[in-house]
Amino acid sequence: MSLRMNDEAQTVLAVVTDLFFSAKINEAAKRAGVILKYVTTEKDLLEKAKADPALIIFDLNFEAARPIESIRKLKGTYELKHISVLGYLSHVQTDLQRLAQEAGCDTVMPRSAFSMNLGQILMRHARAGA
Repeated sequence: MSLRMNDEAQTVLAVVTDLFFSAKINEAAKRAGVILKYVTTEKDLLEKAKADPALIIFDLNFEAARPIESIRKLKGTYELKHISVLGYLSHVQTDLQRLAQEAGCDTVMPRSAFSMNLGQILMRHARAGA
């Protein structure tokens, strides 16, 4: 990771269990120079979010992590509501997309678009706090 002096690496939290997407996110995070941390529970998410990550990525189909409820709690917490939240799902899941947006998810995108633009997304958030 090559950071200029005085720059700190931005952290991204990922609420993801799919191995295919985990591998893609890991590789993109390395290229973007961000620190990637995975969380699998709402409690862990809310705790790690206190460190002010640049972005939180949600697999909106990761039911065990209760993504809609977790996003609602995150966005309902004054100290955490400013954190950018991106959720991805199947392009046919319009009801889930609506629920995520209503819960406060800043960006909801189809899996294919997320996968295709992942590098750019992480690069943008890597620079956001630098």
